[in-house]
Amino acid sequence: MRTLKLSNLSKRFGGVVASEDVNIEVPAGQITGLIGPNGAGKTTIVNMITGMLPVSGGTIHVGDTDITHAPAHEICRAGLARTFQNIRLLGEASVLDNVMIGFHRHETASTFAALLGLPASAKETAALREKAAGLLTEFGLDDLADFPVSGLSYGHQRKVEMARAIASDPEFILLDEPIAGMNDVESDALAEIFTGFAEQGKGALLIEHNVRFVSRLCHKVYVLDGGRLIAEGKPADVLKDPAVISAYLGGAHAED
Repeated sequence: MRTLKLSNLSKRFGGVVASEDVNIEVPAGQITGLIGPNGAGKTTIVNMITGMLPVSGGTIHVGDTDITHAPAHEICRAGLARTFQNIRLLGEASVLDNVMIGFHRHETASTFAALLGLPASAKETAALREKAAGLLTEFGLDDLADFPVSGLSYGHQRKVEMARAIASDPEFILLDEPIAGMNDVESDALAEIFTGFAEQGKGALLIEHNVRFVSRLCHKVYVLDGGRLIAEGKPADVLKDPAVISAYLGGAHAED
């Protein structure tokens, strides 16, 4: 199985170092945690992995494929998908249509065929709608399939975004604060989905402030503070580390 590997990954904004020499491995079949106080640089790391920010130093590999400077569409093709700290959905489109967007990289019918409504395109669209409907059921959103996303609660919008990411059938998924705004019942349901994702042999990088959630799901945790890794290991061991405790309790930090 392949691994998403960050080697000496660094990001500088002029003279400001946002991350420095970060080394993280996300194996397929496991959920890996990335935690740290606000302003630690966690979202910066995800933005570099997904091509939203250029890398200042180091490399990013998916298996043997170097995606360090690849454009976003090639990174997606390499098997990566993400969710965002701030939800990004098509507000006036339906829940089902938002999830169907995630299947775009698997479409085989040409744009010409789709415009003309040719049988091959119509058959493919119907199959994708069925798959999207199945994902909605998995996320408990089937009753909301035809509702515009803008009318949903924050927690439901979070679920739609995650369903869309999983629809692309990624090998690795990057989850940026996935349970923000959710209650315990909703977060427990997502925990089961993420665990099932890993059991299918896929990898996840989980950024989350809810330490209980991270401890429950993650095989390994990395701790970032001030753009540098300060600890890594099993959740139970990492959360006892004095440096980690100090990072969380030792003062105010700006938002990521």
